[in-house]
Amino acid sequence: MTIAYRIAQGADAPALRALIESGYRGDSSRRGWTSEADLLEGDRTTPEEIAAMIAAPEKRVLLAERDGALIGTVTITDLGAGRAYLGLLCVDPAVQAAGLGRALITRAEELAAGDFAARAMEMTVIDARAELIAYYERRGYTRTGELRPFPLPMDVPFKMVVLEKPLT
Repeated sequence: MTIAYRIAQGADAPALRALIESGYRGDSSRRGWTSEADLLEGDRTTPEEIAAMIAAPEKRVLLAERDGALIGTVTITDLGAGRAYLGLLCVDPAVQAAGLGRALITRAEELAAGDFAARAMEMTVIDARAELIAYYERRGYTRTGELRPFPLPMDVPFKMVVLEKPLT
């Protein structure tokens, strides 16, 4: 299985949104272990949010494709002062647990260091997702002790756990 990586362009927005929705919400997401479908309802993204992410100069939306089909993505945001943010890591539920998430994280860290001169990467994970937090900890991320409010105007009992990793 040969995987090609590239930065998203505007025309990728519909396929990117479909991948993110399939990985995080709805019935198809339940095939994978990263689903939020039992925690949150509704769409994970909007077409406008996806288009804005792709167009933003402080972001890189990295895509992974196999045989021309989109199977994974991660978004890196330049926070300034040598810091970057890793978000929206998503692997098609049909191909999860084969190492693509790990490969996307590695490439995202390299991209953050190269494009943004980042020396540290941070991320946030819903506190109810202990298995996901443990996954990132196995990748070298550590909890900072900081909890942030849930980022959307929803009445949910969740906080966001902040993790970070130094980049070398």
